[in-house]
Amino acid sequence: MASEKPIRVTLLGCGTVGSGVLELLGRNGGYLAKRVGAPLEIAHVVVRDKARARSVKVDPALLSTDAVACLDDPTVDVVVEAMGGEEPAGAWLARALAGGKSVVTANKALLAARAPALIAAAKKGGGDLAFEASVGGAVPIIRTLRDHLVSDWVRSLRGIVNGTCNYILTRMRDEGAAFADVLKAAQELGYAEAEPSLDVDGLDAAHKLCVLALLAFGAEIYPDEVPTEGIRAIEPIDLRFAARFGYAIKHLAVGRETKNGDLDLRVHPALVPARAPLASVDGVLNAIALEADGAGAQVLVGRGAGSLPTAVSVVADLVDVARARRAGVPGLLTQGLEVARRPLALPGSQEAIWYLRMRVVDRPGVLAQIAGALGRHDVSIEQLVQEGGAGRRAGDRLDGATVGDDTRVIVFLTHVALERDVRAALSEIDAASYVQGRSLALRVEG
Repeated sequence: MASEKPIRVTLLGCGTVGSGVLELLGRNGGYLAKRVGAPLEIAHVVVRDKARARSVKVDPALLSTDAVACLDDPTVDVVVEAMGGEEPAGAWLARALAGGKSVVTANKALLAARAPALIAAAKKGGGDLAFEASVGGAVPIIRTLRDHLVSDWVRSLRGIVNGTCNYILTRMRDEGAAFADVLKAAQELGYAEAEPSLDVDGLDAAHKLCVLALLAFGAEIYPDEVPTEGIRAIEPIDLRFAARFGYAIKHLAVGRETKNGDLDLRVHPALVPARAPLASVDGVLNAIALEADGAGAQVLVGRGAGSLPTAVSVVADLVDVARARRAGVPGLLTQGLEVARRPLALPGSQEAIWYLRMRVVDRPGVLAQIAGALGRHDVSIEQLVQEGGAGRRAGDRLDGATVGDDTRVIVFLTHVALERDVRAALSEIDAASYVQGRSLALRVEG
């Protein structure tokens, strides 16, 4: 093996993921060399500050702040990007691909914005673009879609793809704690960023759904085309009522083909049947449930973030692209990827069973008025629960709202209804003087 020419690698970034990559290569280098047929050799580690303390030992001679020189090094075969963000990562990866190098990236935001262009650049340059770590950390969803299901047709996917949201909802359910309190605890534990909007408002999940849709449906989709909701409006009472009805609340990325061939793509919290596999996926774990014509139902579960879980997927991709180069067929993994624009389902055009929660003043005729508004918009009630007064819990209060004993929480499960009809009905109901705050509408998925 020592006589074999090494596969040389430029690593962009040496933070959480980059450090994990170096740790795995250092720990398993001999074994990986046997799998590749040649040693994997770090040629450069591009960083912003060479003097910064790092969690992994790095030979100072490998550190560089000159990204262009490291990217253009003709002895380098593969560029591994572990920086994050669209720029300068986007320009650097485009440069590497144009130079015929293979690229491994964990950058879901960049892929969501530019995957088709990067795939085209990889094909033109003759290298590979590999991105297993961009969705699900250690969960092998990308290679499952790209390789395992290549002979099949994926019809739908539902994914818990943001560990921060899943952690918050799990603790809210188990402890009856308010969203703000659990978010603060998640930040203290490092599960949520100081500025958490990307996670809790669903944007991170939307980026990942764009990547999944590329492989599952061959679709060129961008984040601003994906209807996206976060979890800020979820309260402990919703998790309690969901359990009462036989459901769990999970934040999902959903993609499916409709009957007419359009794609229905969205990100939002939803009620998942308690018997469904996704309902039992708690804490910071990720999970993706697939439905395919031939393979049927499959569920992949695992750690969705962190240094080593994400690095495992990065290094797996590195091994794949390195083996392709060693065999003289660089670009083989990427040549078969074809993406195109596909029509999207019209907003509000999809049907679902709905969970509706509202707080109303307890006076005669209110329930009849709500039922009337729902009926006028073709939304029929399947179940109804009313709660309030002395039995109310502290966690049932709306933030900033004054709720007295004359206020009741009313929760409905509807029959199947169109989203646009449900939204129109709630718009009418929320405009009434008997409603306090905004009503909540969650789909039932599964």
